[in-house]
Amino acid sequence: MALYTRKIWIGVINMNKYKIDTHTHTVSSGHAYSTVTENAKYAASIGLEIIGMTDHAPKMPGSCGYLHFLNLRILPEYIEGVRVLKGIELNILDSTGKVDMSERILKNLDIAIASLHLPCIDPKSEEDFTETLINVIKNPLVNIIGHPGDPRYPIDVKKLVTAARDYNTLLEINNSSLDPNGSRAGGDKIVKDIILECKRQDMPIILGSDAHYMTSVGDFTNVQKLLDEVQMPDELIINTDTEAFKKFISLKKKN
Repeated sequence: MALYTRKIWIGVINMNKYKIDTHTHTVSSGHAYSTVTENAKYAASIGLEIIGMTDHAPKMPGSCGYLHFLNLRILPEYIEGVRVLKGIELNILDSTGKVDMSERILKNLDIAIASLHLPCIDPKSEEDFTETLINVIKNPLVNIIGHPGDPRYPIDVKKLVTAARDYNTLLEINNSSLDPNGSRAGGDKIVKDIILECKRQDMPIILGSDAHYMTSVGDFTNVQKLLDEVQMPDELIINTDTEAFKKFISLKKKN
């Protein structure tokens, strides 16, 4: 009962402030435990208006294949009254910025997140990973860099934020990454530095829950502590404004 009460409290925050969660997973990812409809229903219950259905691309062990993303067109745009963006979380494969899905598929998706994951790319130097992420940022089919700030992948924060601003690519502040018991624990300082540099450059950020179960959809509790600490203006948190989000996403060309 205590957990349920806590989630209702999180929902009150979302109804008052945050309207978007671009990073959620379903059972199709292989290590998540809710369906599309369950995620959408929970999102509606806490006042979210938009969620991204961004299951892992094929190079993630146990994830879904090419046909999953090809067939997303059969899903309705709205489920339980929530706009469900048909998306993907790509795996970055090498320093050139190569990702694991064809341009043909990506051009027909609503949103694409690209992330560094240990099963798909090995840790290297700060210089290498900064170059890698900048090459991905330049990809016109990638909207968001997922969970930058993972301490296993050191980066030059200033260079990364500058490139993101120049190429209209959002940097995600990932709630799951700030879980002290999670696989990306220890990156708090890097994430804080990213937020501060985005603030300095007047560059919007995007919050993502990285939910792998429905009651984590829209949960930005860990992120909120850092946002409060650095006094990040609401106008630079794109989750607060659905129209601003749509305009920013449209800046990346898919044709």
